[in-house]
Amino acid sequence: DGVNILNGNQDLVDIRQKMGLLAQRPYPLPMNIYKNITYGLRISGRRNRQFLEKRVEHYLKMVNLWDEVKDRLKDPASALSIGQQQRLCLARGLAVDPEIILADEPTSSLDPISSKLIEEKFLELKSQYTIVLVTHILRQARRMADYVVFMYLGEVIEQGTPDELFNNPQHPVTKSYLSGQFY
Repeated sequence: DGVNILNGNQDLVDIRQKMGLLAQRPYPLPMNIYKNITYGLRISGRRNRQFLEKRVEHYLKMVNLWDEVKDRLKDPASALSIGQQQRLCLARGLAVDPEIILADEPTSSLDPISSKLIEEKFLELKSQYTIVLVTHILRQARRMADYVVFMYLGEVIEQGTPDELFNNPQHPVTKSYLSGQFY
C-alpha cells in the first residue's frame, strides 16, 4: 500500500494479519488437520461451522491436499509427511486471506516432488498475491520470480528482472555468486 512499516507507527497485528508465512521447515500446529486450517480464522472471530468447513475444503483443494486428507481431518497434522505438512501450512496461511505470502526457503527441506508441487502452486498464486520468496536455489529464482533482489550480509547488492540479473549482472559480488566463485 506504499506505507512504510518500519517507521514505528504501524500496528504490528494489522501488518501480520495481511501476511501468510511459509517457513523452511513446516510448522504444523499441535492439533488436527482441520484445526490447523481454521486456527487463524477462529482467533479472528470466525466460528460459523459451515463457513469453516468450506474454507478447509477450499484451501486444502487449492494446495492439492484435499484428496489425500479429506478422510483424516481429525488426525494430527504431525502425522502427515513433510511435503504434506508444508502444503498444509500453505493452506493455513492462505485461509486467512493474506495480501502477501512470505516464503523463506519453503522447499529446502522437501523432496523434489514436494518441491515441485510447492513451486507450481506459487506460480499459480502469484497472480492473486504478492509473494516474497527467499531462496538460495538459483534455478528456482529464475523459474519463479518476476523480480529478483540479490542480498549479501543484509544489504541489497543488485536487483532487476531474472533476465537482467542472471544474464547481465552488474555488481562484482553478484557476478561472483552466479559464477560459483563466491566464498
